[in-house]
Amino acid sequence: MIRASLNLPVNNPIWGYFMDYPAHILNFHSIGEDVHIYALAKIVMSEAISIGDSVQIDDFTFIVGGLKTEIGSFVHIASYASVTGGGEFMMEDFSALSSGVRIFTGNEDYSGATMTNPTVPPRYRQPMRGWVRIEKHAVVGANAVIMPGVVIGEGAVIAPNSVVTQSCAPWRLYSGNPVRPVMPRESSTILALEKQLKSELYTVDGYYIPHSQRLTIGE
Repeated sequence: MIRASLNLPVNNPIWGYFMDYPAHILNFHSIGEDVHIYALAKIVMSEAISIGDSVQIDDFTFIVGGLKTEIGSFVHIASYASVTGGGEFMMEDFSALSSGVRIFTGNEDYSGATMTNPTVPPRYRQPMRGWVRIEKHAVVGANAVIMPGVVIGEGAVIAPNSVVTQSCAPWRLYSGNPVRPVMPRESSTILALEKQLKSELYTVDGYYIPHSQRLTIGE
């Protein structure tokens, strides 16, 4: 459950939960600690959304929970990014969507056999629900478009303005329309830093230590 904010500055996140829903409480399937959701983010079907720890979702993002949405820990979704389509979406830990990214987890039947768009009653259209998975340490560059049925492999980077219609292998830089592999991405330093971070911000039992508790022990 996420608490509604009252009379808080629109562009000033707080440690904890921050939403501009003064009239009601927005329910997520689950939500962790140190989650920052700016006031002008738009989230639909929140009951289908699970969010980990240390997550930031910026103003002007648009996220539709769809069939299921899972957002890991240490994830950033930048302004004007959108996740739509009504299917399943997963972002693993330490991944990021840059400004203007478009994620589509579903589509319509454009063959002419049915009508299209969500204003048409269901019996006249045939929406197709799919999925998109963004794996650990993957970064999707500004204004890139990700189509349904795609896996962005661990540590992969999608260059700005790219269009992804097929899955991308781990630890490579991709660019173009459609994307093509450009060069490998070094992984050892990032994975070593992840290990160090977890040793500092998690208990020996694997539980995340909230920022407020870290402050009390001298962070």
